Amino acid sequence: MSNETGSQACYQTIPEALLTAHRDELTALPLTLLDPNLPLPADVQGYLFVIAPAGSVTSNGLPYDDGTPLFNGDGMVYRLDFTQPETVTVTTRLTKTPDFYADLATKPGTEYAEHGFQNHGISRYTNSLGFRNQPNTAFVPFRFAADDRDRLLVTSDAGRPYEIDTATLDLVTPIGSNREWQPEATKLSPFLPVLSTAHPYFDAEKKEFITVNYGRSIASFLEMIPALEEAEKLPEDLLKWLEEIARLIHLEALVKFLAQWASKLSLELLHLFFKLLGELSGVSTEDFVYLIRWDGQGDLERWRLMLPDGSPLGISQGLHQIGVTRNHIILIETAFVVGMAEVLNHPFPKDQNLEKLLRRLLAKAPSSTSRVYLIRRADLVKGQYPTRSQEEVKITVQPTEFPMEVLHFAANYDDSDGNVTLHVGHWCAGDASEWVRPYDVLAANHDTPIPARLDGMHIRGTDIGRLSRYVIQPETGEILEAKTILNDPATWGVALYTFRDALPTQQPAHQIKTVYWYSEGVFPELLTQFDINLFKDYRYRFVPIETLIERAKTGEGKPTCLLRLDTDTMTIVDAYAFACGTEQGSSSFVVNSPQFMPRSGAGDDPTDGYIACTVFVENRSEVWLFDGQNLGKGPVCKLGHPGLVFGSSLHTVWLPEVGPRTATYGVPVRQDYERLVKKKTEDWPEIEALFEHDIYPHVP
Repeated sequence: MSNETGSQACYQTIPEALLTAHRDELTALPLTLLDPNLPLPADVQGYLFVIAPAGSVTSNGLPYDDGTPLFNGDGMVYRLDFTQPETVTVTTRLTKTPDFYADLATKPGTEYAEHGFQNHGISRYTNSLGFRNQPNTAFVPFRFAADDRDRLLVTSDAGRPYEIDTATLDLVTPIGSNREWQPEATKLSPFLPVLSTAHPYFDAEKKEFITVNYGRSIASFLEMIPALEEAEKLPEDLLKWLEEIARLIHLEALVKFLAQWASKLSLELLHLFFKLLGELSGVSTEDFVYLIRWDGQGDLERWRLMLPDGSPLGISQGLHQIGVTRNHIILIETAFVVGMAEVLNHPFPKDQNLEKLLRRLLAKAPSSTSRVYLIRRADLVKGQYPTRSQEEVKITVQPTEFPMEVLHFAANYDDSDGNVTLHVGHWCAGDASEWVRPYDVLAANHDTPIPARLDGMHIRGTDIGRLSRYVIQPETGEILEAKTILNDPATWGVALYTFRDALPTQQPAHQIKTVYWYSEGVFPELLTQFDINLFKDYRYRFVPIETLIERAKTGEGKPTCLLRLDTDTMTIVDAYAFACGTEQGSSSFVVNSPQFMPRSGAGDDPTDGYIACTVFVENRSEVWLFDGQNLGKGPVCKLGHPGLVFGSSLHTVWLPEVGPRTATYGVPVRQDYERLVKKKTEDWPEIEALFEHDIYPHVP
């Protein structure tokens, strides 16, 4: 494995650039070649899109000053233009949803400040207006038969996907109206808590868009509490927590009475209490999962997913990604949990003592096995259209599971042999929805707090990651083949991937032969005692927890890496390790957001292109290009600019061209929200004026 520091010791420190983001919107800013010996390749082409959270309307970028996690924030879209000779420019825009303008109109000092949004962990919420939808996570390119070029969606796990105009980068329309998405709670309008997937799928062959919509019952939140009746301080603090739920769903007086009664009773009666609470408040009393299909023009079509025993499918963690083959759809519960439960897990951000207690009571490690659900596309004959009928159409999934957690995976589109093949990255012994809190202490020294500059940083896995290929018989769920590898240091924290997912013919890659992954490495300063306690009994542990702690005491880390995996042989055939610090506290390099970019004139070779990555070192945010056929030789080009400051970036996409949107599909904002706004004007008459003056004029 090649790197810039050879065999020197690896001391890993999170660079300041990874924690820092500006909210300035740039237009065609020329980037600088950072190394004159690495010119821009002549055959690089097209447009690279990157997205990253950029803080809130009140934070002036990142980092936050209160320990809010970095991935709670408005999305910033960065479009790099590689179409001009020897020049690369970048244009950036915030993802401005209707609730973005509500957030802006209610920030401190405004007329509507009493309705202002507050950060609650990974969510941003206000009692009167509801939950922010912050598209800040991923992109989905799509092109229906009537389209003359690729269109683009921007997504998150908690909200409807939005189409953006690739020329202006402005948000154009959500996909589906509020009537077509089922929220976790129906009385928190007008901005409802909707759970979906950050990685829906567009089938370029069948011209279908596939996604999901799911929710958890309010009673299921109590399943996060492992030893409720044994907690010494429980009655008083549980009462305070339940009263916060009451405020959340606007039933303060009744719920306070019920909470005083329920907090003295058993776990079973508390479940009954939550069931009654859900019926009174409009919060879901039953888990639900809908599969959604869209033809690009009309209403959304959906199916309610059921287990073989006839009970509703429920998702206890998250559906960060789905997979699609020619004949099947694959859902995998990922190690990233989102929803109302996360608000209730972090309801008192200014009361650290209570937050610490609730975190201890509510924290639950993600399942160490991955629950998988397979759906036959042949069963998707005629679904329910929520805008036309309330009668649900149900189909049955085939469940199965395999070892270790998943954040991201890819599926071979071709399943003509009757089996489903998955390429999986296992991000082991970690919870991607957890972050460093101000009261966290180092695992290497319990008397030493985590450096304050890391408050809000997402945690890393506490075991080495793995890469797997699974072959599944979809009718029975049987795992026919499982091949798993690991490599030290290359697979420490395998996170995001890229591959050539579309051929020049615009058809999906039927067989995925090459996948590029990046791994996060090991940073001792991010290893908290909380993480160690949560994952000390991890079922599939490879590196002993004692070894991890001993390394942390010496400051020893593992580098971030970019690697190329041959999926036939399941071997790492090429890799590059980014530079570590040479002594404790010295600079380290961190890589994020890999993206395959085919060379100009490239054929079907899955390595014939460049891998673009965001790279962070000290206080610099950069974009590096690697030769997809030779990662080991290092970057072939480095780009940056002092005015381009982006923090921990997430997913990317490459498009060959961009242009003004010509499609006519759209959800008018007034029509979409008018019904929900009227419900709230009974309690807060000024909300109607807020929409009239500060939201409707900004969004079509």
